Order: sequence, then structure tokens, then C-alpha cells
Amino acid sequence: MLIFSDRFKKKIKKKINRRTVFLSPFIDNCQAVRFRPPSGCILYILWDYIMAQKLDPWKTSDIIDYSKLFEEFGISDFSDMPDRIPDAHRYMRRHLIFGHRNYEPIADAVAGHKPFAVLDGFMPSGHSHLGHKMVMDQIVWYQQHGAKVFVGIADREAYAVRGFSWEKCREIGIEEYLISLIALGLEPKDTYLYFQSKCAPVKDLAFELGTKVTFSELSAIYGFSGETHLSHMMSTATQAADILLPQLKQFGGPCPVIVPVGADQDPHIRLTRGLAAKMNMFLIEERTDPKDGKSYLSIRSKDAPEGALKEIVSGLKKEIKENGLPAAVKESKEHADVIGDPEKLRETVRSIVEKTELAHGGYAFIAPSSSYHRFMTGLQGGKMSSSKPESHIALTEDPKSAAKKVSRSKTGGRASLEEQKELGGEPDKCSVFELLMFHLSDDDDELLQIRKECLCGERVCGTCKKLAAERMEAFLTDHQKKREEARKRLSEFTIIQ
Repeated sequence: MLIFSDRFKKKIKKKINRRTVFLSPFIDNCQAVRFRPPSGCILYILWDYIMAQKLDPWKTSDIIDYSKLFEEFGISDFSDMPDRIPDAHRYMRRHLIFGHRNYEPIADAVAGHKPFAVLDGFMPSGHSHLGHKMVMDQIVWYQQHGAKVFVGIADREAYAVRGFSWEKCREIGIEEYLISLIALGLEPKDTYLYFQSKCAPVKDLAFELGTKVTFSELSAIYGFSGETHLSHMMSTATQAADILLPQLKQFGGPCPVIVPVGADQDPHIRLTRGLAAKMNMFLIEERTDPKDGKSYLSIRSKDAPEGALKEIVSGLKKEIKENGLPAAVKESKEHADVIGDPEKLRETVRSIVEKTELAHGGYAFIAPSSSYHRFMTGLQGGKMSSSKPESHIALTEDPKSAAKKVSRSKTGGRASLEEQKELGGEPDKCSVFELLMFHLSDDDDELLQIRKECLCGERVCGTCKKLAAERMEAFLTDHQKKREEARKRLSEFTIIQ
């Protein structure tokens, strides 16, 4: 094994050309990676392991170190956000949501009771389980805090990636996902459900978005190769259209949108945030004057209709004059600079630019926000996967069978009772404690007490297994009764065609 200095790694990163730039975040953790510097020579570098932190939306990801996602993919730490949100969800309080992209507008909307939307989708590939429930719980929580709700069944993606028939996609989408989501508390008011294959706004927007993305970009984000078929690639534009759907004029126009997902879905978020900017006629960015070091806002035109920028300038000047704002506007052919405190002027500028763009047939998309939650481990350790029944508990599973699975699941206990009392247990490695933390306890104090007793050896694994098994059986029994009621209520919901 060869070991290279940080300085040498930085040199290599600088030499990677556009074709292989998607590998650059993984340079520090890879094995036998091939690079083609501008000189044309081929370079092989050996490091610890290959692309350990690769995020793949279509495979069960094994995140080795969540903290590395901050540095390698630009995901921001979520730990400061719960303090900004009244009645923070338990996933937030317990740091099960660990990262975000641009969550600040969502926190402001929740706290200030401003308009926003939550969008999420489910690929109908099998039984919905506790991992999917994490997303469903968040959708319901956001609705309870004022969000419009958009839920898509990704049947086009399932058809392209899993090879499922349209009929099977519809059956699974309704029976496994929509009915369980309604049973968990989703209400029909301001809620929009749809199937990708039947939703005209999504299909039309996906086609438009496709004109703004190239194969090279998809390769950089997803690692696509010459073996990737066209429908698989097209499904990424459909995913982006899903995420931007709530901002279409027919649903109220531009607004902050939150997409709560696991970290493996981040490639879709990165693609969509980039496409949102590309689709807009104008770019608003904060710049610094090199002469006095002061910041200002600059509005840059990107193929906007003739006269649109002048309308923005006129609107800004009128707003400044009528409201006595401490600002001035400098206009040039392709951009306009708003001189003044960016923080005090940002909302005014954004509002006028948005209004003008919409009047000229544009979208004025706001870059979507995202939050990232930790994955649940499988009941026997390792990954939780829909393809491994022994690793998960389905929401439609027989309650007594599920309770038996919990009783047989892997714990963080020691090899013997003596060791447990002497050394204490390891709750952070325990799938049973994880079930309580994620789903089976709403009481933070109870969890802290269980953790404390486990660590000091006062609590044995059988006690936790019994508690979790009883609660799991009770939850599934209640949930499945509510599913029958939810099936009758499905017709109350708006389904976009």
C-alpha cells in the first residue's frame, strides 16, 4: 500500500480533466483509481479503498462516516437547526437528521408560518418498511406545520431501473406506500399525489430540464457509463421535475421546498439545484466591491427577453423611492447592481426579479432545500434492505411475526451476563435500541434512562427486547387497522394527472 502526502493529493486533484472530475471527492479514499491528466499519461494511485463514500440512489448505500459527507459533498451540519424550529421533530432532536442543503428558508418558514412545500417520492420496488416510515413521518410533520404536500410514486424510475410493469408499479405504489402514508396521518388538504407516468406537469417539465443537462454532467454526478441505458438517464430528469413540481405556477409558484431523504439521494438534489439555476432567466448573487470591500447584490441576465432587465431596474428604483430604502441601482447592458446592505435588500430584489420573470413566462425557481437522515441498520446488523426480509420490518407485516423478529435481533450486549454487568452494553451498536430511538419511543427522557442503564450494566438485553417487541406488535396492529380506514379515504385526495 502506497501512502501519499496531502500536498501530492492536491496536485493530482488539480490535474484531473473534465471527463473524470466526478472522482475528485473520492481521491482521499480510493484504491486503484485511474486519472488522465492533460499530458495524456495514465496514472494509477493506490489508497485505502475505492470510492468508499460514493452515493448511489439506486443501491443500498453503506455510509461509513457521516461526517465525511460534509467535506466531500458539501452537505451542511444540521445540529444547529433544531433550536430554530418550534416543536422540532424527534428525528431532529435526536440528531437522526444529521445534514442539510440550504435548510434555513425552511426553518424560517416553519417558525414564521410562511408558505412552503414538502416533496418526496417513493420508488415502488417492494414492501414499505420502517426505513420508508422515517420519510413518511417527516412528510406528516411538515404538513402539520403548514406545508403543502407533494408525494410522487416513481413508477418511471421503477420501470427503468427495476424493470417492473406499470401495473405492478401502480399496485405497489398504492398498497404499500400511499395507504401507509395516509394511515400515519397524512390529510387531504393541500396534498397532491401522483404517479410519474401519469403526471403531465412532471413529464413536460422533465423534457424541458433535459435540454439543460448533458451526459458528461450525469456521469459526473451519478457515475453513468456507456452501459447505462437511455431510460435510466431520463429518469434523473424526471426526479428533478418531481422536486421542482411544487413551484409551478398552477400550484402557487415559487416557494421554498424541503425534500427529506437519506444521504444516498443527494445526487438527485445536487442535479436539481443546478438545473433550477439553469432554468431561471436571472441570477442573483452577492458580490464584493474591490475598492471598498462592501458587499452588494448583482442581478445577471441569462438569455432573458429583451426589456426584462429594464423592468426589474424600474421596479427596484420605484421600490427604493417609495419606501426610502438606503440603496441605489447601477444598470449595464446585461446586469444591474443593487448597492446597499444585501441582507436588508435581498427579499425585495428577489420578489421583483421573480415577478418580472414569471410575467415573461419564466419559472423563477428557488433552489430546493434538503435534509438528510441516518439509515437504520438491519435487525441482524449491516444494512437494512427491502430485498432482505430478515433485515427489516415491513409496515404490512404480521405484528406477531414482527415481534419475534425483534426478539431475535442483534443487540449491543456483551457475550455474557457477567460481562454485561462489568463492562456495560453498547447501545450505539444495538438494533433494538435503534428501534426505540427511531420509532418506538416519543419520550427523550425514557431513551436517555435506557441508554444510561445499558452503559453502566444495570439493564440486560432481554428487558429491551421485550419492551421493543411489545411496542412493535402494538404499533403494527394499530397501523394496519388505520390502513383499512386509509384505503377508504384515498378518494378524498387530489391525484395530479
